[in-house]
Amino acid sequence: MGIWECCELLNEVVDDSDPDLDEPQIQHLLQSAEAIRKDYPNEDWLHLTALIHDLGKILVLPKFGELPQWAVVGDTFPVGCAFDEFNVHYKYFRENPDFKNPKYNTNNGVYSEGCGLDNLLMSWGHDDYMYMVAKENGTTLPQAGLFIIRYHSFYPLHKHGAYAQFMNEEDKKNMKWLHVFNKYDLYSKSKAHVDVEKVKPYYESLIAKYFPAKLKW
Repeated sequence: MGIWECCELLNEVVDDSDPDLDEPQIQHLLQSAEAIRKDYPNEDWLHLTALIHDLGKILVLPKFGELPQWAVVGDTFPVGCAFDEFNVHYKYFRENPDFKNPKYNTNNGVYSEGCGLDNLLMSWGHDDYMYMVAKENGTTLPQAGLFIIRYHSFYPLHKHGAYAQFMNEEDKKNMKWLHVFNKYDLYSKSKAHVDVEKVKPYYESLIAKYFPAKLKW
């Protein structure tokens, strides 16, 4: 299916971790995208990134495997190194066998400093899924757009600076854009209702610019 079809499909998703459950998902996507469009009118890739960043949540729907919420939404974190105290619900990580495994419980674990976030194995969720969909379908979004999609739920890093030792120079550049994006995502959504039909042609033009008409999901 195409990207816009997926945006509409997302309306069937209820994200239990979302503080803004009173709005359909497509309103959240468009509110974020329209707010960024107003403040960054020349960065059309960023408008589209905001529109599609949560599309991976379709994984909770029956036709996409009906994965449980914990495997799709919420914060992400790397595995293969010590769990940081800034990971949400940190106390429960003590029950994870990796917590006591000397191979995985040091600061760097199986990685090396500056190895780049690309080389970390992240916990599974809607971020990584949508990143893979975009990449495998040959999107022409710039690297910063893919970075936002892949790491927007990696709150331990971009909110608290945890795991920063793994970032390389490219990651640091892209992180600036993720911080810009974050201001328009959680908790800062405008309550102004977006007229979907009015803005749809603009976003369809961006989809056509950066994506094929139909994607394999």
